[in-house]
Amino acid sequence: MILSNIAMQLAMEQGRLVVVPKPTPLRPAHGQTCPYDTHSVNLRLGQEISIPEPGPYSFDLTLGGNLSTFLSRNSEKIVIPKGGYPLERSQFVLGITLEYLSLPIEHEINNDTGTCLAARIEGRSSVARCGILVHFTAPTIHPGFDGTLTLEILNLGPTRFILQPGMPIAQLIVEEVKGIPFEKPNLTFKGQKAPEGRL
Repeated sequence: MILSNIAMQLAMEQGRLVVVPKPTPLRPAHGQTCPYDTHSVNLRLGQEISIPEPGPYSFDLTLGGNLSTFLSRNSEKIVIPKGGYPLERSQFVLGITLEYLSLPIEHEINNDTGTCLAARIEGRSSVARCGILVHFTAPTIHPGFDGTLTLEILNLGPTRFILQPGMPIAQLIVEEVKGIPFEKPNLTFKGQKAPEGRL
């Protein structure tokens, strides 16, 4: 079951869904843009991006090791400058959400109802129509996750696209999970605060 905007706001009040800073205003208001759609809420681009350097390294996930450390070692991390960062055609960067997200499994309401929350992140249509992917093949946010969300940003459009910190870039859709799952610790990404993951 997908939560409506009202149900998402109630889940935030209850602490079953934590989004910091809390998206406001909660309702459409004159002169202010409401970040909530009928069943999603906008998330904004954070200050930092990580720009992967070209080879000679290769990605080989079968070798194991810490992916976050590997990405960080082979990337340039920058704070987006005033005026924005021009994402060139066919360029790929890792971004991060301004918002911190937590989906606690251990919560009294979850225990009472036998449900918990999961979420997924999707691109915004206005950004997609410029040819920008803000994530691909990795929209799932599992119950128990906490941290900022990494954005895999790729420019497939006809021209450069300006990334501005604080711009609405993605939308969060929250779903109810039937049954309380056991946790599978993810030491690479849980608690992450950097585009490359937990460092």
